[in-house]
Amino acid sequence: MTMKENKTTGPVLRLHNIRRIIPSLIISTLFLASISTRAQFPAGTSDATQPQPQKQDPLLAQAIEALEKHDYPTALKLLTTLNEKTPNDPHLLYNLAFTQDALDQTSAAEATYRRAIAADPKYFDPHLALGLLLARSGKLAPARTELLQATTLTPDNPALKARAFRALARIDQTSNPSAASDELLQALKLSSETPDDILLSGELAEASGDPTTAEAAYRRLLAADPQNQDATAALTHLLLHQQRPDQAETLLTAALAKDPDNPTLNAQLASLYDQQGKTAQALPIVQKLHTAHPDDTALTRLLARLYSRNQQYDEAARLYAALVAGSPKDPTLLDANADTLIHLKNYAEAEALLKRAIADPAAFPSKDDLGSAASHLAFAASANNDPLVTLQALALRATVLPNSPSSLFLSATAHDKLHQTKQATDLYKQFLSVANGQFPDEEWEARHRLIALEHLK
Repeated sequence: MTMKENKTTGPVLRLHNIRRIIPSLIISTLFLASISTRAQFPAGTSDATQPQPQKQDPLLAQAIEALEKHDYPTALKLLTTLNEKTPNDPHLLYNLAFTQDALDQTSAAEATYRRAIAADPKYFDPHLALGLLLARSGKLAPARTELLQATTLTPDNPALKARAFRALARIDQTSNPSAASDELLQALKLSSETPDDILLSGELAEASGDPTTAEAAYRRLLAADPQNQDATAALTHLLLHQQRPDQAETLLTAALAKDPDNPTLNAQLASLYDQQGKTAQALPIVQKLHTAHPDDTALTRLLARLYSRNQQYDEAARLYAALVAGSPKDPTLLDANADTLIHLKNYAEAEALLKRAIADPAAFPSKDDLGSAASHLAFAASANNDPLVTLQALALRATVLPNSPSSLFLSATAHDKLHQTKQATDLYKQFLSVANGQFPDEEWEARHRLIALEHLK
C-alpha cells in the first residue's frame, strides 16, 4: 500500500478488515461475517500543506519510529507518557488506541477510541477503527452506529470511507441484505471492486433469493481467480442447496486436487458424502480433520455420527460422551449418545440419558427429533424392563408421530408386563394387522402371547 501523508501527527496506523470466514463443517453452510486480519496503514506524518511545527516533541518522534518498526510495547509506553502531558489531543488518543488495539488490549483500545471521538466528534479515523473493533468483538449494533457515523464524515483518503461501507455491508448481510447491497454499491463508488466484493455480491444475491445472480458472481470470481477457495466453497453451498450434488462434488474434488489439505473444502466434501450415505468415503476425511482440530465440536459431532453409521459404536459413544459433557442440556446430543448405548446394550444408561433429553420437549429443534428420542426411550425402557416409562415415552411420541408397528409392539408388551390383558391383546392384534411380515421375531412373539392371554380370560 502506498504511503500517504495526512493531517495527524501520529505514527503508522492499522485498521481492521472484515473478511468472510466459511464454517468448516456443516454442509448447509451459513456464511457468517467476522473481523479478522489487520491491514497496515500509512504513517501519520504531517500534511505538507499545513503549517509545520517549529519543534517536534522527541518522545513523539520516538513513538512514530517505534510504530513504524511495529515495536508496539515501546510505542505504548511513549504514547502513554505523551497522553499524560496532553490528555485531550484527539490524534494522540487515536494513535494510543491503535497501539492498544495492536497489542490486543481490546477494552483499553475501545475506551481510548471513545476518548478520541469525544475530543473531536468529526474525526473520521477513530469512528472507523472503533466500529471495526466492536464488530470484531461481536458487538454489531454499536459497531454499526460507529461505522454509519464514519460514512457521514470526510476522511483524507476516500478508500477509508469505502472500508466503512464494506464493513456495514458485512454487518447487514444476514439481517438486511437489501441495505447491505446498497452499502456495497456505495463502497464501489469510492474504490475499485475487489474479489471480496464479488464474493459478497454473490452472497447477498443468494440471501435475497436470487440464486442465478449469485452463481454468476461466484463463477465470475472463479474465472478471474481459479484458486479462490472462498468462492469454491460458496458455489458448492449454492449447488447443494439447489440439489445439484454431482456438480458440487465435481467442483470440490477439482479444488481439492490443487489444495488437498483445505479444511473448509474437505469438510464440505465429507458432509456431502454424509448426506448421500457414503459413510466409507466420508469417514477418513473427517478422521483427518478431527485429528487436526480435536476441539471443533461440529467436527466431533460429524465424526461421531459417521462412526455410529459405520457400526463403530464404541468410538461413537466415546465422542458423544465428551460432547454431552460440554453441552449437558442438548437434547439431540443426549439422544444420539443414548442411541449408541442402546446398540451397545447399555440400556440403563441409555434410559437415564433419554429421560434427561425429553425433560424439556420444547428444546428439541423439531417434532421429528422429539419423536425419535421418545422412540429410543420406549425401546431402552422396554429392554430395561421398565414398562411404565415405556408407556410414558410412547404417549409422548404419539403427540408428534403416528403409531408404527414398532410403537404398537412396545406398547403391547408394556401392557402385557403390567398384566393389563385387554390392552395388551388389542395392541398385539393391531401390531399384527400392520406388520405384514416385516418383523418376523416380534410377530411370532405376538401370536404366542395372544394364545397365552386368551387362556388367562
